[in-house]
Amino acid sequence: MGAVWLWGASDRTQRHLGNKFENNGQDFGAVLVELPLVVIVGVVLPGLVWGLGAWVLTRRERGRGRSEVHG
Repeated sequence: MGAVWLWGASDRTQRHLGNKFENNGQDFGAVLVELPLVVIVGVVLPGLVWGLGAWVLTRRERGRGRSEVHG
């Protein structure tokens, strides 16, 4: 939800949605193209960051465990 809110609040998006005098320059193509990408990134990116963090922590624990046992 944060990614969608941030996208919607940006000046660029407001300009495309016609937040000007009498809706001059209104372009719903921005919504049709950008909004699905924002939703996908908002769903995928946190999972990737969490997975990368878990992988790094697992590698660190494995490395420390080996050195204590064999060292």
